[in-house]
Amino acid sequence: MENQSEAITYSAALRKASPFYDERPDAADVSLLVIHNISLPPGEFGTPGIEQLFTGTINPDDHPVYPEIAHLKVSAHCVIRRNGDVEQYVPFNYRAWHAGVSSFQGRQKCNDFAIGIEMEGTDVLPYTDAQYNSLIKVSKEILNQYPLITLGRVVGHNDIAPGRKTDPGVAFNWPAYRQALAAILQDR
Repeated sequence: MENQSEAITYSAALRKASPFYDERPDAADVSLLVIHNISLPPGEFGTPGIEQLFTGTINPDDHPVYPEIAHLKVSAHCVIRRNGDVEQYVPFNYRAWHAGVSSFQGRQKCNDFAIGIEMEGTDVLPYTDAQYNSLIKVSKEILNQYPLITLGRVVGHNDIAPGRKTDPGVAFNWPAYRQALAAILQDR
């Protein structure tokens, strides 16, 4: 398999460096894709809050909710903004810190074997067509690079942390996304 020192990234992403990642226990075991959502401040889009959180530079004085999260050491592999722009914070072959306490099919610590993609949004506001288009393109590169990720191994944060997380939420169009993934996997 690939050498972990060689960063595997999405070709069209704007690269941003998060300090919140480390090596995977097994680089050959990337077998789960997790879809999340995020907005900072909550419900606001296009702000620098997400980048600041994932790079450890969030100022607790900038918003009333920020003191609660400024100490967190979290990241995702990619963030897809409302306009479809993709930012990559952690290379896919490294472990980003996105899933927290999590379990998939009885296996704990999903960060060890998962790739995390954050959609800029909320559980209840529809995501944009530009976001879905970018998500499908990113997913295609991921699925082609990591053959252990199958259709049944593409999940929401809510699926791996039920009761604790609700994202990507009821607004996420799983049927259309899964249909696009099925076509990608058919061609793989």
